[in-house]
Amino acid sequence: MDLIQVDIIGLSTSPSSGGAYALVLGEIDGNRRLPIIIGAFEAQAIALELEKIQPPRPMTHDLIRDLFDSVSADVTDILIDELREGTFFAKIRYTVGGNEAQLDCRPSDAVALAVRVGAPIFVAPSVLDEAGIPTEEEESSLSALEAAPETPVEEPAPETDKDMSPLEKLEEDLSRAIADEDYELAAKLRDDITRLKGEQN
Repeated sequence: MDLIQVDIIGLSTSPSSGGAYALVLGEIDGNRRLPIIIGAFEAQAIALELEKIQPPRPMTHDLIRDLFDSVSADVTDILIDELREGTFFAKIRYTVGGNEAQLDCRPSDAVALAVRVGAPIFVAPSVLDEAGIPTEEEESSLSALEAAPETPVEEPAPETDKDMSPLEKLEEDLSRAIADEDYELAAKLRDDITRLKGEQN
């Protein structure tokens, strides 16, 4: 399986988030974004390390890093490898004594550790295909291809909200959320779309 390497694009929140944040990961060799909803504590742990702010006492993820160091284990990479019923699953992959091993964990904890040890972050293609959100650059190139038919066609009248199915309405809201860079809302809409498509099949 060819894994897709991603980088941290940022952390975002909104007044309606109820204390949750969206951790936004982006393809290094592509235009898709992967928003993952995480808690405030995990968001703070990631942000502190990204900003190189040292707390007076080790935080949980600092402790995990120090534990790996104390047993001479090297974190090789982080893998977000599964999405089940709207929940992401991740693995911390490491070597110790020449043997490879892995630990099951939440993506937020895995990323918080990755930024501390400088480990690369990978996503399984199936996860990015299901939950990845194309950025405007990719969308505009797709739109340009779709808008250049080989033979002239009459443009359909613009759809009103009343003409749209619930799925089409959600997809339009998703496009608007991506354009506004509201990745938390985009993640929720993506999950609603996935659930609705599942009900239709």
